[in-house]
Formats: sequence, C-alpha cells, structure tokens
Amino acid sequence: MGRAAEILGTTPAFLRSLGKAKLIEPQRSEGGHRRYSRYQLRLAARVRELVDQGTALEAACRIIILEDQLQEALRINAELRRQD
Repeated sequence: MGRAAEILGTTPAFLRSLGKAKLIEPQRSEGGHRRYSRYQLRLAARVRELVDQGTALEAACRIIILEDQLQEALRINAELRRQD
C-alpha cells in the first residue's frame, strides 16, 4: 500500500478510504499486504484528481463508477455495431 500511495502521490489513508467507499478492493498477498492492479491505480489517480479539484470523495467515487459504466456501454455498443 505504501508503494501504491507513493506512486499516486497520496497517503495510505486515502487508498484505505477508497476501499471503504467500495471503489477499489485490492487483492491481498499471503502476508496480508494490499496489492493494487494497474486499473485500480488508474481509478485511484482519477479520484485523487477530482478530489484535488474540490469534489467530495463520495461524489468523486460515484463519478468514477459512472465513467466506468459509460465506457463499458460504449464498448458494448461498438461491438454490437461491428456485428451488424
């Protein structure tokens, strides 16, 4: 977790808050350390960007979830168009 926080320029507490908000649920190593995927780090970086701009953490997490859902819907739509 410390390394992930360092990469993002944030604190471990910020990453824990993303877990509490259920935006990011990292895998755990055998030793119990949190392991973040690149995708999760990208989400965390986007949340940090929004929070730095003055968006409340809960609102930033909701925005990220909606952005992710929109991207998935656009991907599915494009795939369906290719099938026609």
